[in-house]
Amino acid sequence: MDDSSVADAGTEIPAAASPRPRGKHRLPPRHTMQPTADQPPEPPEPAEPPEPAEPAEPAESAETAEPPPVERKPVTKPVMIAAAAAAVVFVAAAAFAAAMLQPYLRERALYDTKLDIARTAADAITTLWTYTPADMDKLPDRSAKYLSGDFENDYRKELDLITPANKQAQVSDSTQVMGAAVESLDGPNATAVVYTNSTMTSPVTKNIPSLRYLSYRLMMRRTDARWQITHMTTITSTNLSPKLG
Repeated sequence: MDDSSVADAGTEIPAAASPRPRGKHRLPPRHTMQPTADQPPEPPEPAEPPEPAEPAEPAESAETAEPPPVERKPVTKPVMIAAAAAAVVFVAAAAFAAAMLQPYLRERALYDTKLDIARTAADAITTLWTYTPADMDKLPDRSAKYLSGDFENDYRKELDLITPANKQAQVSDSTQVMGAAVESLDGPNATAVVYTNSTMTSPVTKNIPSLRYLSYRLMMRRTDARWQITHMTTITSTNLSPKLG
């Protein structure tokens, strides 16, 4: 069969396929191609710069800022009454405290005054009737601060009478106050009572002590903030000396 007969039969003869070049492979189809080391990536499209923000209004400083207005409430009548009542209560409490304090202060002042009188009376009696042959001559000067008026003169006269004999007999006298109390107090005048034990020794009596229990009443007067004796009397005198053979 020749070529013309084949053509006439209506049979198409396929064209010969073109030969592929050897050594090359077809890549699989993809939507995007990944960049390789030989091919750098495309630079990204530049982003649009953001719109500049509107500048914020500066806040008012603390100095220029005005404080909020304070609403003043009118003082009501009940509030005024309560305040007045509180003031009255405070004044009454202060007056009550002062009234209670005054008697205490008076009692305290009276106690301190009596204590001063009793101590002065005890010190005076101890000084007046405590001596030795060596210091008996100094008795008037030591006792002067406790004595006043005529009693000071009377005491000095008595010392002048007994000093020579007591010094010759080497008499020593020691007086110990056992108690003192204020009998009366009237302004600058006071009366005190002092109870004592007195011990007298002498070589003449072989130093055997002569014991006596004596109590005195002292009239005192305050002069220049100091209490002094203006008069003194003996209340009791009891001889407790042991009797010899």
